[in-house]
Amino acid sequence: MQLALPRSYFATFLNLFRSQDADKRKKLKNAVAHIIGENPSNLRLYQLALRHSSASRETVIVGFRESNERLEYLGDAVLGMVIAEFLFKKYPYKDEGFLTEIRSRIVNREMLNGISRKIGLDRLIEYDGARTKSLPARTSMYGDALEALVGAIYLDKGFRFTRRFILKNLLSHYDIDSLVQNNANFKSRLIEWAQREGKEVRFDIIAEKGNSHYREFIAQIVINEEPFATGSGYSKKKAEQSAAEKALELLDAK
Repeated sequence: MQLALPRSYFATFLNLFRSQDADKRKKLKNAVAHIIGENPSNLRLYQLALRHSSASRETVIVGFRESNERLEYLGDAVLGMVIAEFLFKKYPYKDEGFLTEIRSRIVNREMLNGISRKIGLDRLIEYDGARTKSLPARTSMYGDALEALVGAIYLDKGFRFTRRFILKNLLSHYDIDSLVQNNANFKSRLIEWAQREGKEVRFDIIAEKGNSHYREFIAQIVINEEPFATGSGYSKKKAEQSAAEKALELLDAK
C-alpha cells in the first residue's frame, strides 16, 4: 500500500529551500557591498564572478558551462587599462618598457592572489572541493576571482565606479615605490648576467602537472648546455621566473 504525502509536506520543504536560498543571497549581497562599498545592483553578476570553473554549471546552450572565466577575461582588460593609466600619469618621464614592467608586477598572479585573500574573496568563491584536492599551493583561483569581480563591477556599476574601486580599494594594498625599486624580474637579471659573462642560457619547460583546471609547469635553466636549476609555477612564465630566481641564488652562493 502506497501512502500519499500531503501537499503541505512538499510546500514546507519548498519554502525551506527558498528560505535557505534567500538567506544565502542576502549574505552574498552584504559581503559584496562590504567589499565594493555599495550594494550590488545585479547580484547574479557577482555570483557568477565567484563561481570557479570546477563548479561550472550547465546552461541552455549545449556545450557551454557557466563559470567566472568570461568575467575574468573582461576584468583583466579593465584592470590592466586602469593600472596603465595610473602609471602613465604617476611616471610622466618613464619609457614604455618601465611602465610595462611595473604594470606586470602589479597584476602578477601572486600579488592578485594575496589581495583577493585580503579583501575576503577566498571565503566567497564557489568551487568543487572534490575536483580541487590536487590544487597547487600557488593556485591562480583567487587572483582569477578578483579579476572576475572587477569585470562584474564594470558591468554592474560602469567604468568610473570600477576605476575608483581599483585605485582606492586595490592599489592601496601595494607599495608602488617598493615595487619600482625591487627588480623582481629574475629572468631578465639572469639573461643580463649571461651576456656579461659570455654564457649561453636557455629556459626549457620540462614537465607539466595537474589537469585542465590546475596546471603546474616545471622549468629548467640550462647554462652552456648544462642543466643548472629548476623551478615551478602555475604558468610557463612563472615557472621560468622561479627557476631563474633559484639560478641567481646558486650563482650568488658561488
